[in-house]
Amino acid sequence: MTASIDAWMGERQRGKQVDAERSGVARIDADQLCVDYNGSVALYDASLHLPPGCICGLVGMNGAGKSTLFKALTGFLRPSRGRIRINGLQVSEAQREQAVAYVPQNEGIDCAFPVSVWDVVMMGRYGGMNLLRIPSQADRVAVREALSRVDLLDLRHRPIGALSGGQRKRAFLARAIAQGASVLLLDEPFNGVDVRTEKLMAELFFQFRREGRTILISTHDLSHVRDFCDLVVLINKTVLAYGETSEVFTPENLSLAFGGLPPDLLTGHSSDEPPA
Repeated sequence: MTASIDAWMGERQRGKQVDAERSGVARIDADQLCVDYNGSVALYDASLHLPPGCICGLVGMNGAGKSTLFKALTGFLRPSRGRIRINGLQVSEAQREQAVAYVPQNEGIDCAFPVSVWDVVMMGRYGGMNLLRIPSQADRVAVREALSRVDLLDLRHRPIGALSGGQRKRAFLARAIAQGASVLLLDEPFNGVDVRTEKLMAELFFQFRREGRTILISTHDLSHVRDFCDLVVLINKTVLAYGETSEVFTPENLSLAFGGLPPDLLTGHSSDEPPA
């Protein structure tokens, strides 16, 4: 009898642990990922663990595997080996629960197509709608709040193609906010934006961190990493170094990540960084 109770209590405790993993607490866990792409190894034995409420910079050269990692984390590429969990869920489950949002560097939306800013942001709500995609009151409230956060509410009826580059970036970020995702993957969010947009987005990222979201940012501007990233991942086909920015973001590690460029050249860059 005692053994049965002990077994039941053990199962109950394990159930609680699973519930905690699935409670929506934002985190990314990737272990020993290997990804093959177009017949070659794009990512090998890569591991990283990002806790809730952190901003992590993803840094590496062109072709280092940053986009591959993003695609694996969002389910667009299936790893040949390894394990990914988003909020304790498999990637497919996380997608169904709208737990992860990806904002690519270049959106696939045709800016010549007459779609409004409101409609673009509403796309972030599609995952929770039925086949008719008729927005509910909750959907409209979420879109309105997202537009307010990126300071685009007054432009909500404007065609997306009529916005500036920085405004479009903010609109696509608003789409991710409207989705309600706790994990945000942002590919070069500061690339080609004006100073006002850069400042607004940086402030938003700090807000996301306070809200307990996990943010992974790919960037080629090393000053952004120094300014506001809690953690940094240096990547070149695998994770070369990962941890707190103050410990990992060293001239020696940067030289390793960028193919042997002199440390003084790397740390001396501000807006003219090596390509990512």
